[in-house]
Amino acid sequence: MNKFGTKAIHAGTHPDSATGAIMTPIYQTSTFVQSSPGEHKGYEYSRTLNPTRHALEKNLAAIENGTHALAFSSGLAAMDALLKTFKPGDEIISSCDLYGGSYRLFTQVYASWGLKFHFVEMNDLLSLEELINDQTKMIWIETPTNPMMNIIDVKKIAEIGRKNNIRTAVDNTFASPYLQNPLDLGVDLVIHSITKFIAGHSDVVMGAIVLKNQTLAEQLAFIQNSCGAVPGPQDCFLTLRGIKTLHVRMERHCENAMKVAQYLISHPKVDNVYYPGLSTHPNNKIATEQMRNYGGMLSFTLKGDKIHDAKTVLSSTKIFSLAESLGGVESLCGHPATMTHAAIPKTERKKMGIVDSLIRLSVGIEDIEDLIKDLEQAIEKI
Repeated sequence: MNKFGTKAIHAGTHPDSATGAIMTPIYQTSTFVQSSPGEHKGYEYSRTLNPTRHALEKNLAAIENGTHALAFSSGLAAMDALLKTFKPGDEIISSCDLYGGSYRLFTQVYASWGLKFHFVEMNDLLSLEELINDQTKMIWIETPTNPMMNIIDVKKIAEIGRKNNIRTAVDNTFASPYLQNPLDLGVDLVIHSITKFIAGHSDVVMGAIVLKNQTLAEQLAFIQNSCGAVPGPQDCFLTLRGIKTLHVRMERHCENAMKVAQYLISHPKVDNVYYPGLSTHPNNKIATEQMRNYGGMLSFTLKGDKIHDAKTVLSSTKIFSLAESLGGVESLCGHPATMTHAAIPKTERKKMGIVDSLIRLSVGIEDIEDLIKDLEQAIEKI
């Protein structure tokens, strides 16, 4: 099997048979001519399958060490397709520290359709197992989590799933396939917001599911085609281009994030720093075992926990842009309590650790000296 960088550049792609073009063409077409009714070359209508998307899906399966991948129009669309494989009365156990959009989809959309969700601390495996019953159909986790950067032991979650004959799914967005491969650790499904590190340039919105189970892959492909939440060929082309540098970008993201975390942890106005690469992180050992590096995301709180101070810092940065999303080459900063996690009730946010002064950073690949100077001048404004 080829190494990651080789797979990222070559898997699923071939020179164009018509012209020899080394880049996968953008097949900007809705339909394909058939030689006779029902006879075609594998493509009939672009919602069902498009050659550019097909190349991307093969590439995604390869870099995540799966056998099947399905691309969707967003990360939430990928989650939506997965949730459609369940039926009313089914129960799903989720980590309580998770992306606000995932929480909203669970509690405000699918709970109304009869699915039941439990949110627990995934480090307390005894409490997790106590929730499992005959109706439990899936365990859903993020690791690292958004925005508290908690690390969950993927192997142990996979073992619990196998023991109880329930699916296990990992949102691997923060790590990317370069840093972590949950399928290799035993889980059933990996979900990505491709919008983030995989595409990597803040110009695409897309999601994906990667797995090894043929039967489930066919079920998801049916839903993908029937419900139609598919990405267009232009976005698939941009993502294929982004993946070619994923390994190079992630190395710089990790290098910069570690230096930012080390700077912040020694700052007199900073209270807590959440980054799994720090030896002070409670699950640093697990992160080291299941990840190749620690990623480009971190969060920190300010002493005094005043929302005004957080807003002052966030409005004073010049290189870190105040914006939703993450994982692009440019550095972003955000305020989870009022932005990405505003859909979660305040009482639940506080239980997760999302306090008023919490700031989340997506550390880009700019020069590290400039990033630290930018944070320094912004924090000094409080």
